[in-house]
Amino acid sequence: MKNKKMKGLVLFGPRDLRFQKYDIPVPKPDEALVRIKSVGICGSDIHIYQDGRIGPYIIKEPLILGHECSGEIIEVGSNVRNLRVGDKVIFEPGYPCGKCWYCRHGKYNNCKNVTFMATPPYNGSMVEFMTWPANYLYKMPKDMSFQEGALIEPFCVGLQSARRADFNFGANLVILGSGPIGLMILEAVKTLGAGEIIVVDVIPNRLEMAKKMGADYVINAKENDVEKKVKELTSGEGVNFVFEAAGTAKTFNQSVYLARQGGKVILTGIIQENNIPMPMGTIIFRDIDIIPIFRYYNVFEEAINLVAHKRANILPIKTHEYPFEKALEAFETAEKNKEEALKVIINI
Repeated sequence: MKNKKMKGLVLFGPRDLRFQKYDIPVPKPDEALVRIKSVGICGSDIHIYQDGRIGPYIIKEPLILGHECSGEIIEVGSNVRNLRVGDKVIFEPGYPCGKCWYCRHGKYNNCKNVTFMATPPYNGSMVEFMTWPANYLYKMPKDMSFQEGALIEPFCVGLQSARRADFNFGANLVILGSGPIGLMILEAVKTLGAGEIIVVDVIPNRLEMAKKMGADYVINAKENDVEKKVKELTSGEGVNFVFEAAGTAKTFNQSVYLARQGGKVILTGIIQENNIPMPMGTIIFRDIDIIPIFRYYNVFEEAINLVAHKRANILPIKTHEYPFEKALEAFETAEKNKEEALKVIINI
């Protein structure tokens, strides 16, 4: 495919998406060339699309978005032995240096030299073809669709949240936010044998989806005193685990008051603000653990197995699909139609 062209979706600035032509890349010896099939629009993509940045990562030159992706291998490098042409694969969208302290100790999500899709300055997967290291491509089960394959990455965030929390069998919990990540956390804790699951949001459709996916109770924060309601449901104690997945200053602060004495608060939501006041006295005197989540490590194979063996059902989160030529419409839906849109998939 040398010297042939492909199409990519490029962000030039806030809300300035354009299609552009590129040369189809040639895989290096340890890489594979993948025809991208499906890409999910992540909350981080929306942040960058709206603001030109995500946390400390700022766009300084045009950027291709997308990191939740699956595809089909059409060429492999000379050293690749674990994959072959025609394999359906799921991308782990970041590959680390493999040499630093973090990589050597297994926590490669903190590698400072990681190449992570759609995180400036690295381009993402909203292109027709992409090369990627074979070690960070995972074979898809035969009966898994490309759309479901693209949902594995956000499911990994849910599993990482549960794992980092050291979540225990039968524990009760609150999930603040029933967007895609909140629902992936819900699916993850279910596979680990959660007890009572309470989900909080302000969007009725999202709460209804949480109920369908297994939440025992849902609370509309616009209509209820959330702390009071959670205490009523837990004999005045609060819950063992609070998973913050909304990414707002209010819910970050609120999470502390929903945990029981000695409970844990897991901060998974993406938040653009810094220096958010937290009730440190309450955290200390109630012995509450605060656990932040940054990406994931060593979890993709487990996520694929859980879905493949029907222990987890992540497909309900997919609400909209668009062909590549309607990608601008897809972003508009993901940004503005939160009443109905959970996960928007672009099929390339």
